[in-house]
Amino acid sequence: MADYYPYRIATRRGDLTLIWQPGEGDATDALVVDDLGRLLAFQDRKTLQEYCDRNGWELVWEGEATLDLDVVRQWVEHPDRGSVTAGLLLDAWNFLEDLSHSLKAGPSLPFQGPIHDSAYEKIFGGEALEPTADEGAWTDEETAAVRELLRAGLNLWEQALRGSQSNGKRE
Repeated sequence: MADYYPYRIATRRGDLTLIWQPGEGDATDALVVDDLGRLLAFQDRKTLQEYCDRNGWELVWEGEATLDLDVVRQWVEHPDRGSVTAGLLLDAWNFLEDLSHSLKAGPSLPFQGPIHDSAYEKIFGGEALEPTADEGAWTDEETAAVRELLRAGLNLWEQALRGSQSNGKRE
């Protein structure tokens, strides 16, 4: 039986919990969508648990993740203001890729080429945002590519929320 994990997204409009499922074999990780390809987003644990119970899914609650996309959006729009951690940007990048793979309709993320690969390796190493990291720090070109990718992903997230299924879940 496949494992299902709650994945909390914090926003200034309130927290939502999605259902994340790791890919098996060569399959990609995914967020659970309904039969029409709409993202399932729950405002409370009780509704989430009831939905999973009806579908015979067991949620794995240990290590529940929370991702603050508002902080990510602030960095995308104003990278010179405030601070954001490399870990948060890496989590957002991975989440937005999973979201893009999960939705059956709508735009996908921009093509990712060698600049994205290099930026991903650096962020995975944890020093991408440290100007003193020399070779481990992002170049201006890498920073711009990551901002563009995250901006597109955040827009995809907003579209997914607008189309998400109701029935005790967020519209």
